[in-house]
Amino acid sequence: MCHLLQGWREFYIYKHQSIARAVSAVKEFVDLCTQNKSLEAGYYLKAVSDLHSYRLGFKDVQVFLFAKRCSVLLNLIGLHYCLVQLEITPSEVMEALCRSQVSEREIYVRWFKLGRWFYGFRLQDEHHSRKISLGELVMGKDDEVLGVLNRGAVHEVIRVHITQVNSETTVSNSVASGDD
Repeated sequence: MCHLLQGWREFYIYKHQSIARAVSAVKEFVDLCTQNKSLEAGYYLKAVSDLHSYRLGFKDVQVFLFAKRCSVLLNLIGLHYCLVQLEITPSEVMEALCRSQVSEREIYVRWFKLGRWFYGFRLQDEHHSRKISLGELVMGKDDEVLGVLNRGAVHEVIRVHITQVNSETTVSNSVASGDD
């Protein structure tokens, strides 16, 4: 019996370490692609896809990505993975975010849409910006943001930026630049 127990422990430790290495690779990728605390949607979606390829479970995401020591961008990637890939209910994800004390963290999502055609003329490109907390995003306060994050830069949306909000970031900078 003792031999079986030791084998189980070794397997658990091995599994935990392999998941830690996989998540570490995603973290390094995100750090490499992040410029000025901002991430392009293509890199964001690749990170979510990488998590899926590593076959992380909900508990793994809670331990490795919903931690306060992780950036809000990594929290968001874990959140997106749980909602879209693992199909975890929003209430369960919200509970995990609250338990980890990261639900109030905020992000800016900015996206640019091609101008519409109007009687043969193309109107100006549209710039959209939303500031939203992870908790609000999970609970569906702004479905448009989650839709843009899920699609990325496709169809009429030509560019998507995700920026972490922290104490140094001011809303007045965003308002002065003409954001919504």
